[in-house]
Formats: sequence, structure tokens, C-alpha cells
Amino acid sequence: MNLLGWLRQTKPGLDVAQQQQLARLPKPAVLGDGALRDQRWVVVDLETSGLNLHRDQVLSIGAVVIEDGAVDFSQLFERTLQRTDTKLSPSVLIHGLGPSAIAAGSDPAEALLDFMAFVGDSPLLAFHAPFDQHMLGRALKETLGYRLAHPFLDVADLAPMLYPDATLREAGLDDWVNHFKLHVGERHHASADALATAELMLILLSRARQQQIDTPHALQERLAQWKRRKQSPSL
Repeated sequence: MNLLGWLRQTKPGLDVAQQQQLARLPKPAVLGDGALRDQRWVVVDLETSGLNLHRDQVLSIGAVVIEDGAVDFSQLFERTLQRTDTKLSPSVLIHGLGPSAIAAGSDPAEALLDFMAFVGDSPLLAFHAPFDQHMLGRALKETLGYRLAHPFLDVADLAPMLYPDATLREAGLDDWVNHFKLHVGERHHASADALATAELMLILLSRARQQQIDTPHALQERLAQWKRRKQSPSL
């Protein structure tokens, strides 16, 4: 890793310690051909100030790790980001992120650096991943000058791909949680939603192995094929 190259790419305003932490972040790994069970996955959920991809901001990050075929409760991440100039939409209050909680949050640069250190070189999972991927990527670029390049799979696509006979169309996370009768705790804040997504993903990983999808790369390829078929016009 070229330290000077990393430092030249950083956003002005990062102090020396933050630039050094940024430079130490590992390069993301491609999804390989090891056993699916052995892959470390980081399941992430974001709370944002709204749904506008270009104007709204990340307010909190929750993440859990799936490793060795289970949720590893020793590896949890939750952080609220301090935002002093953000107008909150009414929906934010559902998640318990009022103005006082956000004002008392962590410095965004510190929180994002800590999160990416937590992620390491692991792939990311989220429910409706394109939104989380875009918002996280934008926050990292604007705050740190960092380009998010980790593989990012969408659990909202994996579920219907692996369970095509489920009578669910355009299903949300709650619909799949109810479909599998998962007993999840408090919902609708970042860490709880990440945990619910992880519990769903464990079921999907088991199903994938039953279908001889045995490696992370194979899962990524099968998902890409499924999405192409969905987008192709019917013959």
C-alpha cells in the first residue's frame, strides 16, 4: 500500500492520526472460492436524515458479523454520527434519533474510520443494499476522500432468488422476518435492523448450500444471473 498515495487522496481537514488510520485500512477482497461457511460477512444498516440520495446524510450505522455460520455477537458495531446542520425528516423520530442524540454523536470522520476498520476487507450485506451502498459510499467520499469498493450484496434480492416459491412480492424486511417466523428483538434502529437482516441471511446461506452454491463467488455469480434474467424481456 502506498502511504503517500493514500494521504494525497484524503479529504482536507483530516488530522495526521486520521490520515494514518485511513492509510491503514485494508484493501477490500474479492469474493473467492473458499467455503461459503468460512466467509466473514458484515451486515450493515444505516439510518439517514431522509431518502434523498444526493442531499440526505447518514445519521447512524449499525452492523453485525456473520462468521463460521453464525452471528458473532462479539463483533458488533453501532455509532451515531454528529450532525449539527441536518434537517431531520419526521420518519427519523421513529428510529429514536432526535436532535439531542444526533448532536451528542461521534465525529463523522472518526465514526466512518472506525466502521471501515471494523469492516476490514470483508464483503457487505444489507437489505435494499443499493441505498445503503450509495449513502455509505457518498459519506465516505465526502468525509474521508475514500472510495468504497467492497462487494455489496442485497439480501432483498437473495431472499426471492433462493426462495422463489415464497408468496411475497416486493417484500420488505418485516415481510421476510414474518415469513420465516424469526424472533427478533426491538426493530427500526440501525443495529437492530442489521441483526434482523443477519438472522434472515443465515437462513439464506443454509438454503444456498442446499442448492450447491458452496462459495461466496458462486453466490455472487448466481445472484448476477438471477438479476439479468429478471431484467430481460420475456420471450
